[in-house]
Amino acid sequence: MNAVPDFDRVPNLAGGDSVKWNRYAGRDILPLWVADMDFPAPPPVLTALQARVAQGHFGYAEPRPALIEAVRDHLRRHYDWRIEDDWLVWLPGLVSGLNVACRAVEGGILTATPVYPPFLSAPRLSGRPLGCVPLRCDAGHWTWDFAALEAAIRPDSRLFLLCHPHNPVGRAWDDDELAALAGFARRHDLIVCADEIHCGLILDTHRRHRPWATLNADAARRSITLMAPSKTYNIPGLGCAFAVIPEAALRRRFQRAMQGIVPHVNALGLAACEAAYRECDDWRAALLDYLRGNRARVQTAVAAMPGLAMGPVEATYLAWIDARGLSRDDPAAFFEAAGVGLSDGTDFGLPGWLRLNFGCPRATLEAALARMRTALSEA
Repeated sequence: MNAVPDFDRVPNLAGGDSVKWNRYAGRDILPLWVADMDFPAPPPVLTALQARVAQGHFGYAEPRPALIEAVRDHLRRHYDWRIEDDWLVWLPGLVSGLNVACRAVEGGILTATPVYPPFLSAPRLSGRPLGCVPLRCDAGHWTWDFAALEAAIRPDSRLFLLCHPHNPVGRAWDDDELAALAGFARRHDLIVCADEIHCGLILDTHRRHRPWATLNADAARRSITLMAPSKTYNIPGLGCAFAVIPEAALRRRFQRAMQGIVPHVNALGLAACEAAYRECDDWRAALLDYLRGNRARVQTAVAAMPGLAMGPVEATYLAWIDARGLSRDDPAAFFEAAGVGLSDGTDFGLPGWLRLNFGCPRATLEAALARMRTALSEA
């Protein structure tokens, strides 16, 4: 990549097919809710898509050897994770993977809240009982409550859903926390399905993502790791993800659960995935620098807003904001009326909180923060 990406360019996404922008069609509301970014995809991805379209044929597609090599090389370079080709199971999206995992592992499911909403819906849609344990928030720092996890285990508990890095609280779990979770899973013989879709978005420069399956041999044996290029390279609409499942019997169970309900990955998604993992390291580095600047702006602005508070964001482009100090029944509606569309914490299992997506041009972010300040000053 030669040219420096222009993340400051404000796109015109209104009136098209953007779910994010169409939510507020016809209203002056800046959408900072759903987790996609307002940046163009990396140029190598666009070039790869144009080349694939130029072929003019769009039959059923499968991952070609060059794509599998690109995935293996990406995981080795960035996470020192060496996988085998047959560990990969391709999916049309990470949410599909969560639902398949819930169907593949018979028994009760356990997770921690707040958390990405499909963690809460996938067990219900699969007919599995779900136990939720609240994460602890100590002085703005989110941690695990291991005593509560132990108390929540039931005789039928078989699957733990792990968000790693965490959406929405922004934690990049450290090795000690992951080791404690691995011990918990081993003691209770739990399969761990790790949603690692934000693993390419570690903002703290001293941190490096540690895939769950690389902790030790036992963690690998009981692991379903879900990954995708969609969040890091802003290509969620192309629908390409994959599971990495080292243990053969578990992988077969997962594949059987897919039969008849999970479609092929589309050809454009496969082409984009290969280009993202093979050619976009420089673009990703520039993106992370820009997101760090946006993170700093959000942290400074929220700290100065009465009634709001937030902890540090170690990963993702999502700020998790405590709005309980506003003493309002619906803080999301309050800010929406002021022209800023945020995600309601209720959907994540924690009312009174808000999620703000700062993956946008700085001018958009500054305008949204200004609207929030004005609304609070006039309240």
